[in-house]
Amino acid sequence: MEVASEKVVNRDVITDAALSTFAGDYSTDIPESYIGTDEVLAAEVVVGEDVAYELPVVDMAKLLDPDSSAMETEKLGYACRHWGFFQLTNHGVDEAVAQLIKDTAVQFFSFPLDLKNRVAVPEKGAGIEGYGHHYSRGPGDKLDWAEGLILITQPVQERNMNLWPTNPPAFRDALAAYSMEMTKLARRLLGFMAADIGDEEEELVDAFTGKRQSMAMHHYPPCPHPGKVLGIPPHTDGLGLTLLLHVDDTPGLQIKHGGRWYPVRPLPGAFLVNVGDVLDVLTNGAYRSVEHRVIPDARRGRTTVVFVEVGTVGGMVAPLPGLLKEQEPRYKPIELGEYVKGTFKAILEGNRFAGTLRI
Repeated sequence: MEVASEKVVNRDVITDAALSTFAGDYSTDIPESYIGTDEVLAAEVVVGEDVAYELPVVDMAKLLDPDSSAMETEKLGYACRHWGFFQLTNHGVDEAVAQLIKDTAVQFFSFPLDLKNRVAVPEKGAGIEGYGHHYSRGPGDKLDWAEGLILITQPVQERNMNLWPTNPPAFRDALAAYSMEMTKLARRLLGFMAADIGDEEEELVDAFTGKRQSMAMHHYPPCPHPGKVLGIPPHTDGLGLTLLLHVDDTPGLQIKHGGRWYPVRPLPGAFLVNVGDVLDVLTNGAYRSVEHRVIPDARRGRTTVVFVEVGTVGGMVAPLPGLLKEQEPRYKPIELGEYVKGTFKAILEGNRFAGTLRI
């Protein structure tokens, strides 16, 4: 999937001024370049601590156990249909590999700027991999209260090793090993998702096999006035399946459900899994890709390691053929490269491209 030449969004380089802003004490003012517009910040009701709710939790050990698999698969399906998110426990990811990627993420973001900028995003128009801000959508666009590192991890031949940090020294080996763990975890989950949607031939698993995988490490510094800025504005994930590892227990992610924002309360040791737009299309709308956002914490920084898996059917973003034997298609098919172009253009406009494919 070659999309670098089609970019209509960019990522700005992190400057000394940006890191000074993140480290500052803003008892009165925050730079205007970070203050969100009233339209963005005036969001729907945020569910408070006094409201009892539980984001769906799926147990991989129960999925794998023949005695409980059917019931746990039903829970998985409910989560993907109604929330678009779930927390995954007993996932089977090697604990040492997961801890090493956490440690290297913390170390990387703690380095001086000149060291991090050795893998800075290229000049505008040359791609979005590397270290920098989140996407900027146009001149004067507000900056997100975050720094991040984005890299392609699979297929191996698509890795741009010039942008893979050599500091900390364990970074490259840690990321390569963790990438393999995420590939295995995604395949396991997709197999149970296939069972849930009645995909007897596991076309869903095949759709993701050998496709692109990318990684994004995000660090959201603490902000004394979190009501004025956003870590990431409301969005859906444009690609397929997202696997998020919390490096710490700092809250910040909020999921839109029933017109309200629900804060995610991370479970120790669990992964957060969510449906992206492509998975929504592949399942013919059975699974929901939903809006989410990140609000910085007033006192603590938040770091995450996010992996995104891409799926296609013969190079097309389209409902799985097996599902269409008994269902009418709910989405128009589109070639992956055109889909990516459309998705980036929609980001520029603040829209969701997958919605334009609905029939």
